[in-house]
Amino acid sequence: MPTGIDKVCLAYLDHFGPRSLAMIQRGRFRCVLDPVLSDQLFALLGVGGTGFRRKLIALLAAMPLHRYRDSLAGKIYLNVGHTGLDASGFADWLRGTGMQPVFLIHDLIPITHPQYCRDGEDRRHARRIAQALDCAAAIIVNSRDTGVALERFAEANGYPLARTVVAWLGTDEPAHYPVRGQAARPYFAVVGTIEARKNHIMLLRVWQRLAARLGDAAPLLIVIGQRGWEADETFTLLDRAAGDGALVRELSRCSDAELRGWIAGARALLMPSHVEGYGLPAIEALQGGVPVIASDLAVYREVAGTIPLYLNADDEPAWEAAIIDFTGDGEDRNRQLRALGAFKAPTWEDHFAAVELLLEDLAR
Repeated sequence: MPTGIDKVCLAYLDHFGPRSLAMIQRGRFRCVLDPVLSDQLFALLGVGGTGFRRKLIALLAAMPLHRYRDSLAGKIYLNVGHTGLDASGFADWLRGTGMQPVFLIHDLIPITHPQYCRDGEDRRHARRIAQALDCAAAIIVNSRDTGVALERFAEANGYPLARTVVAWLGTDEPAHYPVRGQAARPYFAVVGTIEARKNHIMLLRVWQRLAARLGDAAPLLIVIGQRGWEADETFTLLDRAAGDGALVRELSRCSDAELRGWIAGARALLMPSHVEGYGLPAIEALQGGVPVIASDLAVYREVAGTIPLYLNADDEPAWEAAIIDFTGDGEDRNRQLRALGAFKAPTWEDHFAAVELLLEDLAR
C-alpha cells in the first residue's frame, strides 16, 4: 500500500520515466542503469503487484551488464523521496559526478518535531537536509510552509539555500467519488499511518466519551492506515476499541477504490495531526465533495483555504462537539458542502509545469 511520499514518487515516475535513467542507491552503493534496463525497472515499479520482489531481483541480476557507461556530467539528478540523502559522502559523490542535483523536500518534521518520530530520526533527517542543501542546484518544496522550515534550517546551520520552487502536490482523485461507504450508520474517517503526530489517540478518547454519552446513537470512527511508530498507547486503545460491532473500525489495508468509498460516505474526514508536511488526504476529500475537520495548521490553510473547520489539535471538547454537530446537519457542515463546489484542488499538471520550468532553466 503506497504512502503519501510513495504516491508522489509514482507520479514522478509516470511523468519523467520515459526520458530518464534509473539510479540504484543503497548506502554508499550507487549505479546508473542504461536506457533498456531503466525502462524495464520503471515499468515494473509502475505495475507492482504479485511477484514484484521476485521480478525485481531477477531484473537487478542483469545490472552489471547494463550499467550506464557514459559521463553523467551536466545531467540532472532528480531525487523526490529523500532516498539516500543521509548516506556518508553523498554530497561529495554528487559533486564529483558533475550532475545538477534537484531535490523534492517533503517536510522537516523529524527536525522540528522530534517527539513524534523514531529515536535518532531527527539526526538522520538533519543529515539528509544538510547534504541536500550542501550540493543542490535547485530544490522543490511541496508547500510554502515546508519552504519556510527549510529556510530556517539553512539559516540556523549556515547552509546556502539554492533556488527553491513551491509546487503543490497534485491528486489523481475524481472530481466526485462515484461510490459510497459501507456502513449503515453515520461515520467519520481518519486516513494515514497510525503514528504519534497524527493524533489518533485524541480521537479514540473522544469516541470513548461519545459511546458513553450517546450509546447506540454515536457515530462510527473508521481508522484507515497501517500501524507506524511511537504510538503504543494509541495501539492499546485501538485494540480495545476496534472489532465487530464496535464504534471504532481499523482498516490496515485498503485499496484506492475502497478508500474512496469510505471517504465518500463519511460525514467528514478528520485530520487531527499535530504537524504535517502537506496533508494530501484533506485535499482528496475536499476534491471528492467531502467536508473536513482539521487541526489548525498553516499548511492546511495554505492548500485547503477556508473550507475546512479548523480546531486546536489538543482541544478534545471542541472536537467532540464538532463531531456531534457533523453527525447531523449542522450549520458548519452545510457551509462546507455549499463551498465545496468552488474548491479547485492542486493538479499534477500544475505541479509539473512549475518543475519543468525549473529544469529547463537548469539545462540552459
